[in-house]
Amino acid sequence: MSRNAPRRFYEFFAGGGMARLGLGDGWTCAFANDFDPVKSATYRANHEDAEGHFHQGDVWKLEPADLPGRADLAWASSPCQDFSLAGARAGLTGGRSSAFFGFWRLMEALGAQGRAPRTIVIENVCGLLTSGADFTALCAALGAQGYSFGALEIDAARFLPQSRPRVFVVATLAPVPASLIGDSPFHSRLVREAHARLPAELAARWIWWRGAAPATRNSDLASLLEPDDAVTWHSAARTQALIALMAPLHRARLDALRASGHRAVGGLFRRMRVENGVRVQRAEARFDGVAGCLRTPRGGSSRQTLVVVESGEVRTRLLSPREGARLMGLPETYQLPKAATSALHVIGDGVAVPAVRWLAVTILEPLLDGTPAVLAAE
Repeated sequence: MSRNAPRRFYEFFAGGGMARLGLGDGWTCAFANDFDPVKSATYRANHEDAEGHFHQGDVWKLEPADLPGRADLAWASSPCQDFSLAGARAGLTGGRSSAFFGFWRLMEALGAQGRAPRTIVIENVCGLLTSGADFTALCAALGAQGYSFGALEIDAARFLPQSRPRVFVVATLAPVPASLIGDSPFHSRLVREAHARLPAELAARWIWWRGAAPATRNSDLASLLEPDDAVTWHSAARTQALIALMAPLHRARLDALRASGHRAVGGLFRRMRVENGVRVQRAEARFDGVAGCLRTPRGGSSRQTLVVVESGEVRTRLLSPREGARLMGLPETYQLPKAATSALHVIGDGVAVPAVRWLAVTILEPLLDGTPAVLAAE
């Protein structure tokens, strides 16, 4: 059955509303929530109807009555720090990811009222798949409420020049048509291993969501950058200091690019490595046309630096907020916080817009509407 009315969704841990942008015009947001004041202000700046449905505050303080009607989808991009290296992998019992259970108690309450969302998507870092008991606990929570579920590991690099692998757990109350079950390039090794660890009663609820790879990406990092004369470059001394932090292999690659005389653009992060039993800071760059994963400018991962090699010279600078927004698939009209650190905080905690759109077109909309699946993103 096709529908004329937009599909209704709740967006938890909404940040700047990137999942909403990915879902697109065929969806209407009935409720959205975030705790962070900067993210909340960004959401309001980019969504004119925010005052009617956006609630800023702790998810634990929300009540079922705050959630209007019944949603076709509940989307939750719960805090991911406890599943990342920067958060030391504390797991679902960690302070930030315990926010997930603040969300989940609402799902349980809606179920008791006969208002359970028809589908749920939980997006997080891939550490969720490897944290053992945490993924099993998540699946058990879904199963206890009558949901069937499956997971996909989708890297934003399929759509955008940014390496950003994320896990998307897609759950549904409705029977799944055969057209939505099958192979997918997003059934990664981590997904298969996580499935294999599930007890039989949860494995019986598993869905291998079908979906072909999207069309080949036609952009690279260099194509999304600001003009060279519109940005602030590091001093020669600062650039040399970064080069000095490179391990021999990375330095050799840089020297080869300098010798070629061609222009090359890469992304660089500073990371701590253990060498000969000693922790040392290294600058690691990649020149494959793809940026490293954007992160919030704090914690265990540094802000991304751009390296431009041209005519034998090397220049470096920080990635700009607008460039970061482009790497997330945000439109040029998207309003960012004026402070760079705040803007990068919103961006670094977000979800890649075209990855959400692929999920909507390929799985969510056919599932909810009863229409044939679209097996590749447009």
